[in-house]
Amino acid sequence: MGILQFHRRRSKDQEISPELQQEYSYSLSSQKSLASVASLSLKQPSTTVNHQCITTFKAHTSSISTLTVAGKHLLSGSSDTQIRFWPRDESLPTEQNLIANGESPVKSMVVSGDKLYTGHQDNKICVWKIENDVVDDEDDDNQKIVKSTFVTTLPTLNDRVTKMFNAKNYVKIRRHKRCTWVHHVDAVSALAVSRDGSVIYSASWDRTFKVWRTSDFKCLESVWSAHDDAINAIVVSKDGYVYTGSADRKIKVWRKDVGEKKHKLVDTLEKHKSAVNALALSADETVLYSGACDRSIIVWEKGMGGGDERHMVVAGALRGHNMAVLCITVVGDLVFSGSADKTVRVWKRGIDGKKYSRVCVLEGHNGPVKCLAAALDGCTGSESSGTSYVVYSGSLVCDVKVWKVSVPFL
Repeated sequence: MGILQFHRRRSKDQEISPELQQEYSYSLSSQKSLASVASLSLKQPSTTVNHQCITTFKAHTSSISTLTVAGKHLLSGSSDTQIRFWPRDESLPTEQNLIANGESPVKSMVVSGDKLYTGHQDNKICVWKIENDVVDDEDDDNQKIVKSTFVTTLPTLNDRVTKMFNAKNYVKIRRHKRCTWVHHVDAVSALAVSRDGSVIYSASWDRTFKVWRTSDFKCLESVWSAHDDAINAIVVSKDGYVYTGSADRKIKVWRKDVGEKKHKLVDTLEKHKSAVNALALSADETVLYSGACDRSIIVWEKGMGGGDERHMVVAGALRGHNMAVLCITVVGDLVFSGSADKTVRVWKRGIDGKKYSRVCVLEGHNGPVKCLAAALDGCTGSESSGTSYVVYSGSLVCDVKVWKVSVPFL
């Protein structure tokens, strides 16, 4: 039997404010389908793709904002301020799975080592330490206990104190109001971790992204006014490129050169005609996928050293959703996209990297699909005729669905 214990920062009930019911209105607004980018050549797979909903997790009392796979568990964060663990092993129980409770709605989440970082509506980032123990039990063979301990809030007290006495550390956030540059001043909408785990990147609706050192949680850098509107997504490549997607319809590419202290703008990708909600990199990181309110997923490929020296160039668009694309994740050669149209679509990238096929459409949610996580199915046998994937989709109507998708070798 699995027991999951949680640390709550404050023992108080907090109701979700009415305005949160409208917080996704800008990203759910489905606008006219993108016409300026040609659709990629799509074909149907030649063999049947098996897919089914295995189960549905229900415990959150408000919209699911973020999902992430952490070892043998799935983590879910919600507007009800809760972070829950769900066993990826179907044989384990799902009760008593509340592991942490913040002070405001959870907007984003990332795991690095034994630390869980959660971004919140109240502009803060919380750091939790995840502990796993196995203890003897009189009635059962063993009880698996998963615990979380609250570590700190970013920016830390030390960061705040050391910055507050120097006027140069203050930035203007609105008329007649200033704060130190280490603070986010709006919801922390996205988090990403570097490949070596040494730094965490946070993006916010305050139009900035910040860099935090994981060893001591110090804020190393803040890229102020990185966009002209809220930043909704951030991803980081293994070679150090940072991609940010914004409601200003732009995707920007950033990089910090060796020996430099600050990131500089490398490229600005402009093809979407509405807010960019989601970003994801291919497994080989040569392709960037971006989803927006224009219903399309634009496929960007790394430039081949042409005359314009662009970092990324448009290869085409994947079309099929009839409302805003809200989330994207990639596993191997499969691209998964969730939408306000209540579906998850699965696309397969061809061997040559140029052609895509429609694999399947996962239908069953009663509300917009806000977040996705996916992984290879550990139960796939060596003699299997294909590859099996487990897909987790979280919706704005409080549930998480678990899907199994089996793709035959073509």
